[in-house]
Amino acid sequence: MNPDRSDDLRDSSARPRVMLLGSDQPSVQEALTRVRPLIERHAEIVCEDFTFTQDLSRVESDLAVVLGGDGSILRSARQMGPHQRPVVGVNLGKLGFLADLSVEKLLSVFADVCAGNCTIVEHLMLSCSVIGKDGQVLAERLGLNEAAVLGGPPYSIMNVDLYVDAELVTTYSCDGLIISTPVGSTAHSLSAGGPILRKNLQAFVVSPISPHTLTVRPVVDTADRVYEMVVQEPHVDTAVVVDGETLHNLTPNDHVVVRRAEPQFKLVEVTGHNDYRTLRKKLGWGGRIQQMERD
Repeated sequence: MNPDRSDDLRDSSARPRVMLLGSDQPSVQEALTRVRPLIERHAEIVCEDFTFTQDLSRVESDLAVVLGGDGSILRSARQMGPHQRPVVGVNLGKLGFLADLSVEKLLSVFADVCAGNCTIVEHLMLSCSVIGKDGQVLAERLGLNEAAVLGGPPYSIMNVDLYVDAELVTTYSCDGLIISTPVGSTAHSLSAGGPILRKNLQAFVVSPISPHTLTVRPVVDTADRVYEMVVQEPHVDTAVVVDGETLHNLTPNDHVVVRRAEPQFKLVEVTGHNDYRTLRKKLGWGGRIQQMERD
C-alpha cells in the first residue's frame, strides 16, 4: 500500500468488505452486471444500495464502489455521514472529476486495489448549519462540494452579509453566494467564475454569483476559519443549498454557518492518476493539437 494513504483497506487475513452503490439507471445496472463477478472474486459484498436510501454509516465495510457520476458520489458521501470509507468512483456520466475510472479501468485495477496497490487521498468536507435568531439549530448537513445561499423567485438581486470568524467581511449584492471545498471548486463555484483548487488542499472558496460590483472577486481562505452568511431581507424562496439539495428556507437574520467537517472524504486513486491530466481532459483545455492528440 502506498505510504501516503490514511489507513489500510483491509486486514491482511481477510478480503475487503465492499459496498456497491449508485442509481437505478439502466446504465448503472448494465455496468453492475459486468463488474459484479470480478468484485465477488476479490471482495465480500456486504451492502448494495441503488436508491440512495440506506444509512451507510452503520454498514461495516472497507470500501465503496460507486457506479454513476459525481452526483452519485455526492449522495453516497452524504449517506456515509461521519463514517466515511474509501470510494472507488466509476464514471458512467459526462465529466466525472471524482468518478474518474471507466468500467474497463475498474476491471483492470480492482484486484490491485483490494491488494492495497493504490493511494487513498483525503479531501476536505464541510459542515453547514442554519442557526435561528434564538440560537437554535434549525438544520444541518454534511457536504462535499459546497453550501450556497440562493435567492429564488422573484430572482431580484439580494444582499448577503459574509462574516469570517465573526468579523464582517463585506455585504455582497448578488444573485447568490457559494462557499465551496476544493472538490467543489470544479462544480457550481467554477460556473460562477471561481478558481480551481487542487482537491486535497485545506481551503474554502467564496464565490459570489453575478455580483453587482465588478471589483468583487472570488476569495480563497483557509479551512480553519468559520464562515457565516446572513440575508437580512430574504425572498420567499431564498434558501441554503448543500451539494445541490435544499437544506432550509431562510428567514431574516438566520445565520448559515459553514466550517470544516470532522469526517474527510476518501478517494481511491490508482497508478497513472494525474490531477492536471484530469482537468485537461474533462474541461477540454486548449493547447497544441499534437499534444492533445497524444493525450
